[in-house]
Amino acid sequence: MKDLFDAREILKVGKREFTYYRLPALEELYRFDLAKLPFSIRILLEAALRQCNGKEITQQDVENIAKWTPSPLPQQNGAGARVGIPFLPARVVMQDFTGVPAIVDLAAMRAAVARLGGDPKRINPLVPVDLVVDHSVQVDFFATADALQRNTEMEFQRNRERYEFLKWGQKAFDNFRVVPPMTGIVHQVNLEYLADVVAIKQEPPEGSDPSASSQDRSSGGLVAFPDTLVGADSHTTMVNGLGVAGWGVGGIEAEAVMLGQPMDMLLPDVIGFKLTGKLREGVTATDLVLTVTQMLRNKGVVDKFVEFFGPGLDNMSLPDRATIANMAPEYGATMGFFPVDAETLRYLRLTGRPEEQVELVEAYCRAQGLFRDASTPEPAFTDTLELDLGTVSPSLAGPKRPQDRVPLPDMKAVFQKALAAPVKERGYELPQESLGRKAEVGVNGGSYEIGHGAVVIAAITSCTNTSNPSVMVAAGLVAKKAIEKGLAVRPQVKTSLAPGSRVVTDYLKAAGLAEPLAKLGFNVVGYGCTTCIGNSGPLPGEVAKAISGSDLVAAAVISGNRNFEGRVHPLVKANYLASPPLVVAYALAGTVDIDLEQEPLGTGSDGAPVYFRDIWPSAQEVAGTVAACLGREMFVERYADVFEGSEMWQGIAVSGGELYEWDEASTYIHHPPYFQELSLEPPHVADIRGARCLGLFGDSITTDHISPAGNIAADSPAGRLLQEQGVQPRDFNSYGSRRGNDRVMARGAFANIRLKNLLVAPKEGNWTKFFENGPSTTDHRPSSTVHGRELPIFDAAMKYMEAGIPCIVIAGREYGAGSSRDWAAKGPMLQGVKAVLAESFERIHRSNLVGMGILPLQFPPGQNAESLGLRGDELFDIIGLRDDLPPHSLLTVKARRPDGKLIEFQARALLNTPVEVNYYRNGGILQTVLRNLVK
Repeated sequence: MKDLFDAREILKVGKREFTYYRLPALEELYRFDLAKLPFSIRILLEAALRQCNGKEITQQDVENIAKWTPSPLPQQNGAGARVGIPFLPARVVMQDFTGVPAIVDLAAMRAAVARLGGDPKRINPLVPVDLVVDHSVQVDFFATADALQRNTEMEFQRNRERYEFLKWGQKAFDNFRVVPPMTGIVHQVNLEYLADVVAIKQEPPEGSDPSASSQDRSSGGLVAFPDTLVGADSHTTMVNGLGVAGWGVGGIEAEAVMLGQPMDMLLPDVIGFKLTGKLREGVTATDLVLTVTQMLRNKGVVDKFVEFFGPGLDNMSLPDRATIANMAPEYGATMGFFPVDAETLRYLRLTGRPEEQVELVEAYCRAQGLFRDASTPEPAFTDTLELDLGTVSPSLAGPKRPQDRVPLPDMKAVFQKALAAPVKERGYELPQESLGRKAEVGVNGGSYEIGHGAVVIAAITSCTNTSNPSVMVAAGLVAKKAIEKGLAVRPQVKTSLAPGSRVVTDYLKAAGLAEPLAKLGFNVVGYGCTTCIGNSGPLPGEVAKAISGSDLVAAAVISGNRNFEGRVHPLVKANYLASPPLVVAYALAGTVDIDLEQEPLGTGSDGAPVYFRDIWPSAQEVAGTVAACLGREMFVERYADVFEGSEMWQGIAVSGGELYEWDEASTYIHHPPYFQELSLEPPHVADIRGARCLGLFGDSITTDHISPAGNIAADSPAGRLLQEQGVQPRDFNSYGSRRGNDRVMARGAFANIRLKNLLVAPKEGNWTKFFENGPSTTDHRPSSTVHGRELPIFDAAMKYMEAGIPCIVIAGREYGAGSSRDWAAKGPMLQGVKAVLAESFERIHRSNLVGMGILPLQFPPGQNAESLGLRGDELFDIIGLRDDLPPHSLLTVKARRPDGKLIEFQARALLNTPVEVNYYRNGGILQTVLRNLVK
């Protein structure tokens, strides 16, 4: 490595010595105060300093980061704007839903390199990559002692092709490890085991070839540096609670990083979030994170770092911090960062990290000004907000978005209001005569009655909460006290417990709480994401029949992080996020149409009413139980053989060489078309002319709407394809599990059953209007069919593509909120979408669109489709595109109605840096990297 700043020093830790690159060495050179830089910016600065080579990362990049100021500096045009910087993280993490298509892309790139005459082995991860298989298990079986075993068998039966492919990847690629199924959730495994906080690696001698083998580079000594990462999953940010800088990106960006391509990003604003005080009795970390999420969404922190500071950190456990950091995608930030401090060291010891590693973390962070304590000066921030932890109250969030917090005492009133509220106000718009509707559910020769708000899913799920012993133990204590009182879960409720690691089961058993949870139906159903990502499995037939037959607004209460429409279960319209103990409480109540502070949960065995307060444990009881049942040895034992897997995993055969042997008959793994006809030179960028609107959407269209992960409907384009290939509906699995097959996923774009395309309103689902005007012409002759005809979106897209007509998508605010789902960009691209015109974009999705060669366009401030009079039946021209397009260029949009009227306005191309412009010109990130490698 080059040392262009004379910053290399030796750090002695015990008997060991490490090279490191001193941040204080830059203070005098650039005349800045390191103590005033946010901790998160210091980590970006170290990465640039250490990896500066004068090419991909330049001395100017280092200077730009070192001179970060709370407010953007004036640029040449006089306006404040952040500069673009490169960031090359230390490693990549993935889960299987995003990981399988990423490895498919790498396999396809190898095939393309071989076709173009290059060495396919050049397509190989240059940074360590860990993939955790956690997204595939579904809750088919529940509330039985053998649910875990039966769900596991179903998982392997459904996903064997995918797992064979991952095992091929393990063999074919270096630097690639797989954590097998039924181990845990990627972010919890990362927090508890994979993350080092301070990483070490062999440093190549100065001037050596970085692509040479490690054996040839071994004389450079060990270098220590902050553990940084990107993950192909939004909630990668959970590890920010450990002082590790990392965030979610699309799979395509993760692949580029794997291949040694620095991420191109704008130097971010940093919002300081000051915490004071201490949580009061009866308040959980989940209540806190829902409060923080609401505050930050209202603040507006998209594309920004959030950094937590203040004396409240001294009263906050690391699992509580991780819970808050996990939800960064929900509050919109790139990450929610907590600096390293004494609590970090305590947690590292608890989770079984070697003592020499803990000593290195402390010594390195103190030497680099990366260690926080009570005397640490407050950094300078772009803006700040403050929360007294003592003001947080018990809460849920819903029924459709994670930022819509509902104080527990208000739940009944808020739910009842939502039933009648307009859909545009996130209500259900039920007529007055339907509000009291009931349905009979048959059971064992008898029946019972349910109405709106009936809880039909109660799931303790998601790393967000299952990583936190305090809320998991609290759930167990609520279950224990409920059983002692003689309460039982209501019969229509599908209950499940899906821990994020096996350690959770160990400490619940040690505390004597696994049994009472199981008695209430919260048996372990799997070690994976399950209900949080929509793998909730089917509802019992009689319950599903009652909901559908009476059109009930049924409810789910889950300890997850996402509750977008159609995500948890197709039949469940009202979805609430809550702490694990509240999940248990609502399972007992059987409805969200209840005031838990005033109304009883049920009647006890003594005939007396039992209230929520009667079974809620004290903070002292929870803390005492956690201290008594949770020990370091549990983590050491569980992670000792983390990569080995079960007998079922070990029994999967591995075949194939460095090139993957594609099987056209496979419905899981398919050779994607992106690189099959790639030329060495990209085509010239040209204006988009004569485009049709494929979808006209409102606000908060999520990646779940654009590319659902759950059920594949039998009558959908994807369902029809699978049946044509001999797959029966019972074997469809899910969209998420079939992300390795572009033919399925292209048909699954915009397939969410709750998608609201205004072109076909009030109809919901994967429908649009197709306008049969033939090939577009420059004189914009009016459409011969003004009103169009309704077709599935995929079918309409294919007809436009056959006619040579490009498509665009028009949307409102927060387009692409939610998961870092690369198929939300890949799918539209394969449907011929050339641009998305929206009021605002979520960070990851905007980047994914660029990464797939789709142009993200932003309406002028204060304008949108409605204000401009766009109806979606116009012909669109987007003018001003060219090869040397400057970042953030204003383009002209001309929309011509069928009656000939022209609507003209300007929109900003959200290509943020020259590097992104180059990605767009090449048709995407991977096309750019591939061309560079071959050349």
